[in-house]
Amino acid sequence: MRIGELARRTGVSERSLRYYEKQGMLSAERTPGGHREYAEAAVDRVIRIQELFAAGLCSEKIVQLLPCMRDTDGGPSVVATPKLVADLTAERARIDRMIADLVRSRDTLDEVIDAARLP
Repeated sequence: MRIGELARRTGVSERSLRYYEKQGMLSAERTPGGHREYAEAAVDRVIRIQELFAAGLCSEKIVQLLPCMRDTDGGPSVVATPKLVADLTAERARIDRMIADLVRSRDTLDEVIDAARLP
């Protein structure tokens, strides 16, 4: 599929797709006319990249992580290195801290809302 179709199917801009390719997160074949042609699996790959960005990972970490994942199910691969596992464990701990902070913020808001509802 061409870049426009991949963008439409994933909701990701063509500019972002070109960035993913430049960073080594996504690959495309080139037609004789120079147009990018993506395999069907690129849809899953782009969705996975978006999920990893949403989790707060930077593109450098995503480039390291993608070869260790299977796009269709997101499961692990045997390619992961001990350093990558350590880095990802640290990322997970960071996300856990963010979740805890958000829960505390929500609880504080709940207290304020409850107090404001009192007659």
